[in-house]
Amino acid sequence: MRQIPVDTNGATLMVAQPPQTKLRDKQNGVIATDRVSGHTLMTVDVLFVMNGNAEVVSVTVAEPDISGELAMGTPVALTGLVATPWENEFNGQKRHGISFRAVAVTSLAAGASKPKAA
Repeated sequence: MRQIPVDTNGATLMVAQPPQTKLRDKQNGVIATDRVSGHTLMTVDVLFVMNGNAEVVSVTVAEPDISGELAMGTPVALTGLVATPWENEFNGQKRHGISFRAVAVTSLAAGASKPKAA
């Protein structure tokens, strides 16, 4: 499947929904993992604002590659963001869409990389 790099330069990105564990099988609660590293996959809903248009996109990222506190409204950087078109058929219904995957999601909030006080 073709992956299309997404240029986020000039866009404002902020957390719309904090990270949540991605499920491979929602009916049975099976957690999705990265095929290469084996790390748990997470989804982060990100508000993507550019040229006066805003859209919320769900971005998949491996759990260890999320850095900083990602509360709602936190500005973030998406490293290595790619879009992958997909299509499937379920119960005779064709469905299609675009999935987004990032190498890393990093908080840009002031002090995000500083250790928390004990």
